[in-house]
Amino acid sequence: MRDMHSHILPGVDDGARDLEMSLAMIDAARRAGVTSIVCTPHARDPYFDYESMWSAYHELCRHTNMPLSMGFEVAHQKLMELGAEEWAERLAIQGTGEFLLELDFGCSEADFRVYERTIFELQGRGLAVVIAHPERYRAIQKKPELAGRLVDLGCQLQASAGFVAGGLLDPASRCARKLLKRGLYSCVASDAHRPAHYDHLAQALREFPAGVP
Repeated sequence: MRDMHSHILPGVDDGARDLEMSLAMIDAARRAGVTSIVCTPHARDPYFDYESMWSAYHELCRHTNMPLSMGFEVAHQKLMELGAEEWAERLAIQGTGEFLLELDFGCSEADFRVYERTIFELQGRGLAVVIAHPERYRAIQKKPELAGRLVDLGCQLQASAGFVAGGLLDPASRCARKLLKRGLYSCVASDAHRPAHYDHLAQALREFPAGVP
């Protein structure tokens, strides 16, 4: 299984603190059944440093035989600041043409008009847009139909394992269950920031082996 969303690179964002933690996360990923990992550090303030993130990727590759590829979790606001024309291809997942896009957590339904324009622009550049953890966005929690709208636009939706496996008291977990029942997710990923987060992935795959590919 490919884990397409992880914060496993050492010392570049709010994920792995150092190389030792990165390697511990890889060990945990193996135990959860992961066979390859996409490294997706945050492309948003205050973390984004393109060159440092690539350097951390190359460092980690030298210390593990786990198949790794490079990508970014790209915040919509940061993409608007950087400019898609210059940065879209540079921030896509290495070798796949996928683009992992993070929307604004406090977004409203009205914001989706802007998101749609961005999605069309990325698709026009030949990129496959993957929406990171839609269950976390306020507008979708209030109106799950918006997630279906993203799918209709040609996006894939990536569930974060911690919310798929989480309790129903959490709004994001409740939303994740609704999106699962509607069959809207394309994949589940760890969104791991710590080794223990791979336990959530293992649990999510046990509970929803068919519902979450």
